Amino acid sequence: MSTNKAATTQAQQDAGKPLRVAILGTGKMGGILLQAFLKSGLVTASNAFPTVAHPDRAQELSAQYGVTVGTDNLKAAESADIILLGVKPLQVADLVANIQGALTPQKLLISFAASVSTRAIEDAADIDIPVVRAMPNTPAKIDAGMTALCAGRFATPGHLALAQRIFAAVGRTVVVDEKHMDAVTGLSGSGPAFLYIIIEALAEAGVNVGLPREIATLLAAQTTYGAAKMVLETGSHPALLKDEVTTPAGCTVDGIVELEEGGLRVTLIKAVKRATIRAKELAGNK
Repeated sequence: MSTNKAATTQAQQDAGKPLRVAILGTGKMGGILLQAFLKSGLVTASNAFPTVAHPDRAQELSAQYGVTVGTDNLKAAESADIILLGVKPLQVADLVANIQGALTPQKLLISFAASVSTRAIEDAADIDIPVVRAMPNTPAKIDAGMTALCAGRFATPGHLALAQRIFAAVGRTVVVDEKHMDAVTGLSGSGPAFLYIIIEALAEAGVNVGLPREIATLLAAQTTYGAAKMVLETGSHPALLKDEVTTPAGCTVDGIVELEEGGLRVTLIKAVKRATIRAKELAGNK
């Protein structure tokens, strides 16, 4: 058995203290995470080591976030106990190879690049290093994100717990088997875009039946939010909650008939399946 199984990161040893975190590739999601980490006190400005590709962008983000943003991935990785990989999927292996000199079994790699397997990251690192794969989504920007996590071969339950602690700063977390991660990408990763289309369509329908656009959008968005909160907080199956709204010979059932005839249910299922297939393709996981 690898001795790495017994290894812990310095961050785990110092639980409760600010973490030393590098975010290599501080794009949209990396920036969301950085802001959340700083806001929650999970990471202090002096213990955050974000990077971007271009010096001009680094200066811009340094001013925006109040931390030093660099362009040297190796230096950032050397300074951190936890290294988040936020570059595009096809860039992950090269990035890990480039920071290989900074990697040790006591550090933790967390990738939130879609579709890249933990095994691919371990192979690029070429050492028995703990790897956790994460799939967050953009509502993390308002602390309402959903992040799925899975562990690589050398990650312990402690590493997973640390990753959950990190991503809890931006919403809910769930641990899944890695075989499900592409499906997670297709559902919760892409799902916000699908729901925005539904909200937009509901608002357009409201305008079509005479509501002012601003009011129609508010009604559609708050109704979507409320329905989602009902599912989460009651634990009831969505079908049961739907039945509570649907009275015999009422207006709701007529609307549901139209949705079924229009194929909304099947279309959403196909959208998630297609997004899942694309997730597999992004990193060559066909």
